[in-house]
Amino acid sequence: MPDKPLREHLIDLLTARNAHVTFDDVIDNFPSEHYSARVGSIAHTPWQLLEHMRIAQWDILEFSRNDKHESPAWPEGYWPGSDTPKSDSAWDESVAGFRDDLEQFVALIRDDGNDLYEAFPHGDGQTLLREALVLAKHNSYHLGQLMMIRKAMEK
Repeated sequence: MPDKPLREHLIDLLTARNAHVTFDDVIDNFPSEHYSARVGSIAHTPWQLLEHMRIAQWDILEFSRNDKHESPAWPEGYWPGSDTPKSDSAWDESVAGFRDDLEQFVALIRDDGNDLYEAFPHGDGQTLLREALVLAKHNSYHLGQLMMIRKAMEK
């Protein structure tokens, strides 16, 4: 598999620490009293950011593997309806969903039967490589926001 190093780099970009914090670095032991915290000029609560990340990642995963997938309406379909989860278990379910979808996306990349460069027939030129890069960038951006909120609340 000539593109094995690229696949491994993409997986690291999505899951490993390298120059960024990982999802687990930010989420593990996140204080429940901060799920709906507002900090400075950050427009969203941790709950909103977590759920937005889960929804967007799920959408990218489904788009990448299912030609019948219909994305949520933009932007309202990508954000939760409230500033806070209904319960601690809702937070936990969102975390578990994010982890599961990330694992499934990594499996798509790892499967050398999936061409990284071939445009999806149901898209506008998107490829698995492009979707992996978009997902990594999106997750990194919002994980940074979550980490900023967490650090501000720990002071």
